[in-house]
Amino acid sequence: MAIVAIGYAIVRWSDGQGGVPQDFTGARTQGALIAENIVNLSNQSTATLDKVSKLDNEGNYKDALTLTTGLVTQSAQIRNQAVALSEQIATMTQALSGVSNLSARQDALEAISDQVALLNQLVSYSADLGSLLGVLRERFTGAYGTTAKVQALVDQVNTDVNAINNFNAQAEKAMAKFDAREGGQQ
Repeated sequence: MAIVAIGYAIVRWSDGQGGVPQDFTGARTQGALIAENIVNLSNQSTATLDKVSKLDNEGNYKDALTLTTGLVTQSAQIRNQAVALSEQIATMTQALSGVSNLSARQDALEAISDQVALLNQLVSYSADLGSLLGVLRERFTGAYGTTAKVQALVDQVNTDVNAINNFNAQAEKAMAKFDAREGGQQ
């Protein structure tokens, strides 16, 4: 009987101490880092768009086009981060059934849902940024693009970034509730 009890304790401990599977904990940690990186990159793009707008207003199309081209590279980095985040979300989802506390499991599910919403918003962000970059390139080469059209797309990209930030904050809040229910474990 003692051997069975010790074996059970070892399995519980190695599977994630306190009813939280190790796979969930690892994916959660990596997912949080990736989500934070996505937020930082998207915020950087907003700052870059402000610079592009200023250069556009000054008629400095060459420098504005250079910055715009840099946004394409940054957008690709965000997409790569989104793929990495989706992998961590998949791991968390698979391990979710191993969370023993039902209320904590619900909090984790809420955080996962917020991260999925963040990924969905990244799709919109990417499409809107792509449209904006196309219009800016045309505008800066003299082919097309009104200031009003550019401003509308800049506003939409900024709205996307705000939504990304909000979904990330909601996921962090849900995980804080999860931690409280699980006794502060991470």
